Amino acid sequence: QVQLVESAGGLVQPGGSLRLSCAASGQTFSHLAMGWFRQAPGKAREFVASITGSGDVTHYSDSIKGRFTISRDNPKKTLYLQMNSLNPEDTAVYYCAAKWTSSTRVSITTPSGFNYWGQGTQVTVSS
Repeated sequence: QVQLVESAGGLVQPGGSLRLSCAASGQTFSHLAMGWFRQAPGKAREFVASITGSGDVTHYSDSIKGRFTISRDNPKKTLYLQMNSLNPEDTAVYYCAAKWTSSTRVSITTPSGFNYWGQGTQVTVSS
């Protein structure tokens, strides 16, 4: 079992920045392929970014590429999402996700590929 606890989101002005974190417990962290997803009201859950267990390979959706950065600190068992140049279209509930993998070089980019999810945290971008 893996438990994922996300940090609080918040209200941010357009153009602002916010960093989300996701603390994991229950499995060897370096063997967790991890990702961030988001879901806006009335929309399907959307892939944001993913990272391998080793942390050396990342993937991003086109909508956030160049503005968001996913990273992880394996000794601290924590996943991060640094969000810059936020705009109102980034308003959503953000979820971290994980899946244990035997290899530390697995990358997953679809919701169905993950079997552990955080509780979600609201990010609102508004003036």
